Amino acid sequence: MLCLYVDDLLVTGDSKQEIDKFKKEMMDDFEMSDIGIIAYFLGMEFVTPKSGIFLHLKKYATDILKRFNMLDCNFATTPCEPGIKLYIGEDTNLIDSTLYRQLIGLLRYLCNSRPDITYGVGLVSRFMEKPCKDHLLTPKRILRYVKGTLECGILFPAAKENSETEIVGYTDVDWSGDVGDRKSTSRYMFMLGNAHI
Repeated sequence: MLCLYVDDLLVTGDSKQEIDKFKKEMMDDFEMSDIGIIAYFLGMEFVTPKSGIFLHLKKYATDILKRFNMLDCNFATTPCEPGIKLYIGEDTNLIDSTLYRQLIGLLRYLCNSRPDITYGVGLVSRFMEKPCKDHLLTPKRILRYVKGTLECGILFPAAKENSETEIVGYTDVDWSGDVGDRKSTSRYMFMLGNAHI
């Protein structure tokens, strides 16, 4: 499997011999160097303990907290208040939409290693056109939650030999849950073995 981003190349597979052969062929045709086992790619950090591969965005999350002056905030125990309902705000309560969009964009990328914040980020993404002060409270709570859970990420466990891998899916939906426009919210999660995909 090959992942290419501008001039960075990530190669993975289940056969070390095939990976080495591919890398040699690439090095024969192109000027490139092998930097070894993945540690950092597109802001994502990888740690490889014996239990598998651990993906996290701790530095990225810390940078977001610094950017929005929330590095010293108190942390929240959940990303959103249970049963939260957001409404389209009044024109008198509007905030800077560019700043709001930047915050939501940063949080959306953070969702790559933090599926626990995906619902909240999806919820606040609905109000990027005309965000108001009330809408800003929810992404700030998400940041407070992130502050308390900086060490979290996704573990892709090492496969046990001769074990069967099972794909399991979970889904949930809140039919017509948005009070403003009656839109439904649905989320799903798939697991390959014990790894979230």
